[in-house]
Amino acid sequence: MTVTPQDHDDLAYNVFAKACPSRGTLEHVTGRWGGLTLGALYEGPLRFNELRRRVDGVSEKMLSQTLHALERDGLVHREAQPTNPPRVDYELTPLGRQVAERLLALIHCVEGSMDDVLASRARYDETRGAL
Repeated sequence: MTVTPQDHDDLAYNVFAKACPSRGTLEHVTGRWGGLTLGALYEGPLRFNELRRRVDGVSEKMLSQTLHALERDGLVHREAQPTNPPRVDYELTPLGRQVAERLLALIHCVEGSMDDVLASRARYDETRGAL
């Protein structure tokens, strides 16, 4: 079954509409760091530095911005413990867990298709010249 933008006409929100607030959340979820952060947190709660190590390549600043956006959207819960030094744990909310499950299905699909993707890239580069 193919889903088209018209299939969503009965919904209160429409990500295809420029002014729809769902578009910002979609950007947070599908952006490079948002998707990886949600996927990493699916395994369970993590502290900031644990999460940063798990999401290889993300800067401290970008991870912080990503976590703030995901928390604001209600996908991530931040819990600060009043210890010395302070301990902050991040975990998925129930909504975040639903979104992460779907993202992980996409991630696994992409990972499982990489032989085909790499072969396609090689064919493309042979016929059109490497970038």
